[in-house]
Amino acid sequence: MDDQVIPFAIKPLGVRGRIVRLGAVLDDIISRHDYPDAVSALVAESVSLTAMLGTALKFNGKFIVQTKTSGPVNMIVADFVGPGGVRGCAKYSDTKLKELTKPDQKQLLGEGYLAMTVDQGADMERYQGIVPLGQSTLVDAAHVYFEQSEQIPTRLRVAAGPLFERGLKKPHWRAGAILVQHLPSEGGSSPLPSHSGDAPQGAEDEVQEDDNWVKARLLLDTVEDIELLDPALTAEDILYRLYHEDGVTVYPAIPIARHCTCSHEAVSVMLRNFSSADRADMVKDGTIEVVCEFCSTPYQFTLADFEGPAAA
Repeated sequence: MDDQVIPFAIKPLGVRGRIVRLGAVLDDIISRHDYPDAVSALVAESVSLTAMLGTALKFNGKFIVQTKTSGPVNMIVADFVGPGGVRGCAKYSDTKLKELTKPDQKQLLGEGYLAMTVDQGADMERYQGIVPLGQSTLVDAAHVYFEQSEQIPTRLRVAAGPLFERGLKKPHWRAGAILVQHLPSEGGSSPLPSHSGDAPQGAEDEVQEDDNWVKARLLLDTVEDIELLDPALTAEDILYRLYHEDGVTVYPAIPIARHCTCSHEAVSVMLRNFSSADRADMVKDGTIEVVCEFCSTPYQFTLADFEGPAAA
């Protein structure tokens, strides 16, 4: 029931969607860091959002969600590698964080931007959409991204948090997300507002929203955070609660696992790009230690590891 993305469709409403439930995989990602809960929640939301959008790719590429802002949490990076690998991390200022009593997402992020990048691999062009962050949450920014970049009517909900379960000594992290998109019938118009260059300044052409789309998004808005996080409630249960009147077609689940691209060899290659003098400056207590920002795995080297023909 956990750590998977389930595509679905409500065919009578002309709607497709995806629902994400993350449990042990997300808890593994979060537990590798000593983030405050507020930072962990942002990472968890970013990972679930990345899993949802990454599994929609039609190829085994990479999908990256990244923020860069002026707030206490100045950077978040989450990426998806096909067919189902996710990871995530954040950088934050502990000093700025302690200045806030009960910070919300907008305060944590501050001014900056959210970037969503599709990487199709070597020799293929990258696609990137950038959305400004100011008085916005991650979900707010994602809605803007879909409206501007994909121009598909989209509604999504994301929830993340630590939950206590019977028999466990400490809470574990969970996240859930659900998205619906409207696909108008052939020849139909999009329910997104349209703009005409012939309209008077300050005026907009209004297009009546499709009734089926209005119904789908209003029903989605009724889903509660606890439903998305409840380990006893399956993704199918949630979809049935929301859309049983119109019928939901559920497609095969896509399993999600934690991944990381770091390795002893990869870090060694990276260090060889530095000069001998720079590597000498990195030595502490006889070793050079590099810790992966994503999975917190430490890698240790000595200067002798870089002697020989390959050394700089």
